[in-house]
Amino acid sequence: MSPSQSKSRQPKSNRPQPSQRVVDLQAVLATQPGAVSGTHPATPRVFHYKIAGKTFAILAAQKSEFVMLKCDPHLVEILREQYAGVGHRTHLDRRYWIAIDLDSDVPPDEIARLAAHSHEQVRATLTRKQQAELAALTA
Repeated sequence: MSPSQSKSRQPKSNRPQPSQRVVDLQAVLATQPGAVSGTHPATPRVFHYKIAGKTFAILAAQKSEFVMLKCDPHLVEILREQYAGVGHRTHLDRRYWIAIDLDSDVPPDEIARLAAHSHEQVRATLTRKQQAELAALTA
């Protein structure tokens, strides 16, 4: 068998590569203090970001690219009125979670700011012990 034949038998991935928006946001989410990223075997292109076992962001790098972020309830309505790209997509409580389409009118800097805000929202719910452990990681 020639080398060209063996290459043609290798499985090809039909999955498109993540957009630069997804790559940039993954970098922002991963740099949050104590952030751990993971996927589920059933949804390999959906990344869950957690601190101390609690989710603060869900990034979907599928056909439609979006991120789910925890948000202050008072800010949720303001953001939904201000941006067409902010809405709700999943079973998560719509009072506290927003979905942001990455290909929308929401600027990347605002998405990064909201990702940090989401991290802070979840961090505030941690026990004193968990917060101390997180502080030790970032020191």
